[in-house]
Amino acid sequence: MANKYVTEAARQQIGKAGEARTVEVERGAIRRFAEAIGDANPLFNSEAEARHTRFGGMIAPPTFCRSLSAAIPDVKLDMGESFRGLDGGSDWEYFEPIRPGDRITVQSKIADLRESSGRLGPMVFITTETSYTNQFGRLCALQRSTAIRY
Repeated sequence: MANKYVTEAARQQIGKAGEARTVEVERGAIRRFAEAIGDANPLFNSEAEARHTRFGGMIAPPTFCRSLSAAIPDVKLDMGESFRGLDGGSDWEYFEPIRPGDRITVQSKIADLRESSGRLGPMVFITTETSYTNQFGRLCALQRSTAIRY
């Protein structure tokens, strides 16, 4: 099948990055997030108790990164206005804990574009990679998300 939408010109968008955003992580934001997801783990709720763990203090739950929004780069594809979209899921890798007071820089980039044929016709898979980096330049988390347009 010859690609209808993921042309060589479209593939030139791979590597395109959205605007980087930096967020200062507040202890209260970590607590509120943990409360919202129903996680009573003292690592996320009590500085006094968390100091006695291997982390030496409070950290954010891994899913806290979801609350740190990233500017997703717009992918230009000539699919018209009537295409449908579907969330193809995310894969996460965690490297460093996020702590109160950290300044986390969030940035997304287009990692891949590919096209496949489905029952309803062509489907375009857009893979976005989002990095969460602290003020020391250490990568805390990496998210790879797939969006499907058809």
